[in-house]
Amino acid sequence: MKRVVIGLLGTNLDSGMDVRRWDAWRPTVSLFQHEDLLWDRLELLAEPNFSKISNQVIDDVRQVSPETTARLHEISFGKDPWDLETVYAALHDWSRGYPFDRDKEEYFIHITTGTHIAQISLFLLNEAGTLPGKLIQTKPPTAKSSRDIPKPGYSVIDLDLSKYDQLSTRFAREQAAVTDFLKSGIATRNAGFNRLIDRIEKVALSSKAPMLLTGPTGAGKSQLSRRIYELRKQRGGLRGNFVEVNCATLTGDTAASALFGHTRGSFTGAQKDRPGLLREADGGLLFLDEIGELGTDEQAMLLRALEDKTFLPVGADKPVKSDFQLIAGTNRDLREAVVSGRFREDLLARIHLWTFALPALSQRREDIAPNLEYELDKHRLTNGREASFNKEAKQAFLKFAEAPDSHWLGNFRDLNAAVTRMATLAPRGRIRVEEVDEEIQRLQENWQRPGAAAQVERADLERTLSAEVLGELDPFDRVQLSYVVAVCQRSRTMSDAGREIFAVSRNKRSVTNDADRLKKYLAKFGLDFESVRHQSGM
Repeated sequence: MKRVVIGLLGTNLDSGMDVRRWDAWRPTVSLFQHEDLLWDRLELLAEPNFSKISNQVIDDVRQVSPETTARLHEISFGKDPWDLETVYAALHDWSRGYPFDRDKEEYFIHITTGTHIAQISLFLLNEAGTLPGKLIQTKPPTAKSSRDIPKPGYSVIDLDLSKYDQLSTRFAREQAAVTDFLKSGIATRNAGFNRLIDRIEKVALSSKAPMLLTGPTGAGKSQLSRRIYELRKQRGGLRGNFVEVNCATLTGDTAASALFGHTRGSFTGAQKDRPGLLREADGGLLFLDEIGELGTDEQAMLLRALEDKTFLPVGADKPVKSDFQLIAGTNRDLREAVVSGRFREDLLARIHLWTFALPALSQRREDIAPNLEYELDKHRLTNGREASFNKEAKQAFLKFAEAPDSHWLGNFRDLNAAVTRMATLAPRGRIRVEEVDEEIQRLQENWQRPGAAAQVERADLERTLSAEVLGELDPFDRVQLSYVVAVCQRSRTMSDAGREIFAVSRNKRSVTNDADRLKKYLAKFGLDFESVRHQSGM
């Protein structure tokens, strides 16, 4: 392949018209004074008012390297060569018009000459791929031979970081440390959840826009939002506080006052000014959990605060400012709330840019074991006493916890409560099978919802099947299909649902294909997994 170097004229460093110029180090000419660097072509970019120096450099290159074709390109940076926008635009336009042929030619971008603004522009264009190739930097002589002939140096920089093993390893290690931080150091195994955390890590460090965390109660929205705040404070420059509020606790006339503050005498009982949570979060992060419970008036005020960074406290006639970042949490489908008029569509559009759905604990059962260890460590730090399972007790608890029919309706709150109870009751901090059996019974009782089964059954089928199809079902099929639909609606994949539905019979088969069995069962009623699952809003 032919080798082509593209560079800017160094109006000072490349200058010189008399014979003494050969005694000085000139960056552009020095490129052609290396025996191991053979160039087929030089593309020299220079402003028109430096044509005399440019032509001298071109002639000297031809003298040093006769086999090189040297070409001069006049390029204008306007009145101010230190204006980034002007310089970048000029170099960008030149690059877009140059006939690059990467199949036949290898390109090097010389970044030693030119103003700092021009060098930055070359770097950015190279990084974007508009000016393709490797960067090359020349160096002044560091030693002289016995004949006092300068020996200039050079180095090549390839922005493809995948070729730098140490850098790649370091970046990968730093990214792993960030995602580990967001997961509170828990070695989670669920592939979907780990992908979700990877995406949240990118957004948390790259965007200040609102984030919306969805998922069932107890899925970990509050803990994750606090970790995001701590990450942004460490690496994103947040200077303010983390302010958390559950919007379900803000009711009536006190809601606006709690969020936006009030002035003294604005209502009965307002005996002094109150700053409000939004001002408390100035320069920091505000986590509004269960944002779907917020009243429509407060929603309108919040929207203005997000867009203008200003809001009007209750009873005030002048707006106040607060530059906060927002994370909202909800266990509701806010789209349904918009349709019913309980949530503002414009506010949803504002907070819906980055939406992340946290899965329920029952959807990531492989993560129960590492979370169990995390909960034991947290109990030790909170209560100041060690607690651990013996081998048989741990096996018994995990067998129950990871079983498809363990619903974990309270998600991580259930797991935390279970560990707290077992650790508290364990003699000398050693959890035995006795404590595990007692806790299993307690959890199963807690998960029972008396009288709810028939209601759920009827509602699920009425939403899933037409009245005509529903009328043709035998009572037996209604009960069975209702259970299958309910499992599908809370399962992440068809395989997950199949494992739960066929939990017993699958153990008797030499080859298990739960997803195929479920697919065929649903097809008998004209249904498919995705349509059934989407009706749950997941």
